[in-house]
Amino acid sequence: MLLFGLIPLALLAVYVVVQARRRQRLRRFTEAEVPQSWWRHVPVAVALLSLFLLTVALATPTHDMRIPRNRACVVLIIDMSNSMRATDVEPNRLKAAEQAASQFASQLTPGINLGLVGFAGTPYLLVPPTPQHEATLEALKKLEFADGTATGEAIFTALHAVGAAAITGGDTPPPARIVLLSDGGENKPLDPNAPQGAFTAARAAKAEEVQISTISFGTPYGTVEYEGATIPVPVDDQTLQEITKITDGQAFHADSLESLESVYSTLQRQIGYQTVKGDASLAWMLLGAVLLAGAVLAGEFLNRRLPA
Repeated sequence: MLLFGLIPLALLAVYVVVQARRRQRLRRFTEAEVPQSWWRHVPVAVALLSLFLLTVALATPTHDMRIPRNRACVVLIIDMSNSMRATDVEPNRLKAAEQAASQFASQLTPGINLGLVGFAGTPYLLVPPTPQHEATLEALKKLEFADGTATGEAIFTALHAVGAAAITGGDTPPPARIVLLSDGGENKPLDPNAPQGAFTAARAAKAEEVQISTISFGTPYGTVEYEGATIPVPVDDQTLQEITKITDGQAFHADSLESLESVYSTLQRQIGYQTVKGDASLAWMLLGAVLLAGAVLAGEFLNRRLPA
């Protein structure tokens, strides 16, 4: 293909030589300098440019293009622990999370397998990954508060769901991601490196090449009422950030419904599409053809109007 690229340069050299010999022939008949119009070279310059573009087209150039994913697997994990009752995000953290996750599910690219895990002290696979996103929309309406925060067990539950989807998904496992929303650290177990702990689960996800994106949701000023006492439940994102580091995922923070919707929108764009190489030769070829036609027309016009 390098040889094709040298063709325009070779033709340019030929053109320069021809013009030089032409001037020499003219000097044989007159000693005066014959005026030359630079306009006469425009068609040749445009023709050479068009030839260069056509040569680029022959090299089959590519460009990045985004296409919908139709086999990806996404599992949402949503914290239902009692700290999610805090009203620092109206109407409360859990209801706001339900609303934002519903918007995410309704706008997710068709064909993607979407699942849902709800957890507090115990995780529940509410919706196995399925391309029927309506199932997740319905399940999000039924999340209920409970005691405890078993983040690691929730991740393991999501991983098992991803594995089951991969078995039925074809010869090659589809790309998968877990999106974990919570407002605090893990307390069941207290040690995140325990066999069922959050960091242990994150390492298992890393081994299975499943990224975990986390969303710490809430403000430092959240409180809940318990037996007549006001208990502070500030958002704690340290555990979530470590999970993303282990799995090479992304950590987000949201302190309002609007910011949470923005986070989910960002994730939707990342998950719903993939960047692939597309053939860009047609555009180069069309541009080259247009310039070549322009060179021919310009040559006809100038040869009629300009002196030799």
